[in-house]
Amino acid sequence: MGELKEKMEKLGISEESINEVLFVAKRMDDKGLVNSFAGNISTKKDGKIYITPTGQNKALLTAEKVAVIDENGDRIWGMKETSEIIMHTMAYDICEKNGWNVGGVVHCHSNVMTAFSMAGMDVETEAFPEMLGNFHKIPCVPYGAPGTKYILTMAEPYLAEGYRIVLLGNHGCLAVGKTVEDAMNIVEACEALATQILITNFILKGEKPLAKEELARFYEIFKENRDKCRK
Repeated sequence: MGELKEKMEKLGISEESINEVLFVAKRMDDKGLVNSFAGNISTKKDGKIYITPTGQNKALLTAEKVAVIDENGDRIWGMKETSEIIMHTMAYDICEKNGWNVGGVVHCHSNVMTAFSMAGMDVETEAFPEMLGNFHKIPCVPYGAPGTKYILTMAEPYLAEGYRIVLLGNHGCLAVGKTVEDAMNIVEACEALATQILITNFILKGEKPLAKEELARFYEIFKENRDKCRK
């Protein structure tokens, strides 16, 4: 282990950042949100992106397997990075350009949010304060080919505006957070919210909306919560 730390130090690699990716990968695997072939997780520190490798079981990752990509886009550590590195890099760039404090990105194919993305539907409600105040809605953007820049092109306006999670048409969700743990928490919370909205609107056949005044109040709360993510 001492030899591993020495190698990391020589390359300027953060052991803490690698451990953050490992922790989130294990928790998301435990929750059934990722698997060997679906989902990817990253954190960014000092210009380097620490990201899950391609085709690996998220629960079995080790420090040696996590890919580290330097400022030039070169892998300096770990196994071959996920093909979705383009999407993660774009998410960081968009958020940084627009003044949002983002240090972690999570993409996954959770069951309910992925179903909404396959249907091309936003996750939205006028009846659930927790959803309205924290996220407003989860917008679904048109399909973009995985592994290309087009997968995130249509999501840029929402990320620029400060939405912390979006649905990618036919391809699950992407969340950003101040840390990768924050991004994970957003995914967990939104999967639960999407499930509750699905049950209410498509099984129970409809929700009971809040009054317009309450909707306006919760939109202001959403904007306050969103703006806490400014740098």
